Amino acid sequence: MAKIKKSIIGKDEYSFLRNYINTPSPTGFESGGQQLWIDYIRPFVDEIYTDPYGTAVGVINPKAEFKVVIEAHADEISWFVNYISPEGLIYLKRNGGVDHQIAPSMRVLIHGKKGPVKAVFGWPAIHTRLNNTESKEPQPKVDNLFLDCGARNKKEVEALGIHIGAVATYEDGYDELAHGYLIGRAFDNRIGGFMIAQVARLLREGKKKLPFSLHIVNAVQEEIGLRGAEMIARRIKPNVAIITDVTHDSTTPMINKIIEGECRCGGGPSLCYGPAVHNKLLQFVQGVAEKSKIPVQNKTVSRSTGTDTDSFAYANDGCPSVLISIPLRYMHTTVEMLHKDDVENTVKLMYESLLALTPKTNLSYFK
Repeated sequence: MAKIKKSIIGKDEYSFLRNYINTPSPTGFESGGQQLWIDYIRPFVDEIYTDPYGTAVGVINPKAEFKVVIEAHADEISWFVNYISPEGLIYLKRNGGVDHQIAPSMRVLIHGKKGPVKAVFGWPAIHTRLNNTESKEPQPKVDNLFLDCGARNKKEVEALGIHIGAVATYEDGYDELAHGYLIGRAFDNRIGGFMIAQVARLLREGKKKLPFSLHIVNAVQEEIGLRGAEMIARRIKPNVAIITDVTHDSTTPMINKIIEGECRCGGGPSLCYGPAVHNKLLQFVQGVAEKSKIPVQNKTVSRSTGTDTDSFAYANDGCPSVLISIPLRYMHTTVEMLHKDDVENTVKLMYESLLALTPKTNLSYFK
């Protein structure tokens, strides 16, 4: 088993991660983040291509017939401008599974025709809510949330370039906490895009020769139904797919471990059992983790993984696929939290798995 240095991600890499997380990449409008990712990965791959909807792919050893994918998704949850009131207030629809309960008082950027416009989610002051004649305080819902950009009427909103269909993203970005923790919005799943790029970097810096064609895939539109992965899986027709996404840290309050299982930040990447996960490929990755002394955790899903794994597994004639997830706290909020140790160990596990894999690796259930 190949050895790599203990610390594989340095300041320059984390500087890229900061820029990447802070670059809005809402579902259906991922091109800004994708361009940043493409520019970063370009020195580490032999060729790059994109598809019509913006999925980006870097390829190493493109002429080899046997094809392996490592994949993440690039998009983040956001809001659509749906209605502008005569008073200049902006009402919204979800773009992906954005959490309406965290919205009040949040700062956002509305991406209009004239560039980003700052706005806030307005919410009645606690004084007025307590004096409400209704028996219960109002709760935030999609149909009572609104943005205030400082405009006094609809005409002033439109003068800023804001239009129906413009997307709004939360303004909060990347930061570092104590004890190796990172926070930011959209770690789901731009941390995956960061990690697969680090795998490409390590392969190039280590001058590793792979016996297959490696496609490093950063797919769009996962948050609304795995659509980007669905398209690119049909195009690549891979023989093996290794998918990375986030999973829930279940050690924080109000999460039921009986339902979610036990998983914690700092405990290592999480390997998934489920129908879409190929058992022999999973066993192969588990064996790599054991040999490389990489800590792992396990989780189960009852039907689908809810990740791009499903799209790759069931594409074409079927593709042996495995899901390697990184533990995450506070998913779909602006303070998604993960641990640097898990980032490093997830990158190591993908890297070592690729070095151990060959076109002759037996993944048949019947041989």
